[in-house]
Amino acid sequence: MLKAVAIQALRAGLACVVGAACVLAPAPAAARGPLPHEGSPTITLAELPPQGRTTYARIRAGGPFPYEKDGTVFGNRERLLPAHPRGYWREYTVKTPGVRSRGARRIVCGGAPRTPDACYYSGDHYASFREIAQ
Repeated sequence: MLKAVAIQALRAGLACVVGAACVLAPAPAAARGPLPHEGSPTITLAELPPQGRTTYARIRAGGPFPYEKDGTVFGNRERLLPAHPRGYWREYTVKTPGVRSRGARRIVCGGAPRTPDACYYSGDHYASFREIAQ
């Protein structure tokens, strides 16, 4: 009897662990939606918030940048941007009015710092990106 209860508990525990792993595992890429380079929407410079246009102009001018983290390597751990070697992507803060921290808004650019190949805007701290159309 005790052995049967132990086996049931073991199976229930294993099912729980497998169920938790399924719940906690990241969604497959197809479930997250298309990647920016696979037809996701773009955003024009005029559609960026005013602070985004200022950040973009600073990127093209090579600075100065208000935050120490601006211009640092963006790891693309979310894998929402096209795949490139580490060091290709750099992140820049888009100021958010009324927020004392860096906030959630970013521009991420790839390629040469002053003449990037592509830039993407994220208004939700890397949960989604829109390519900036020039």
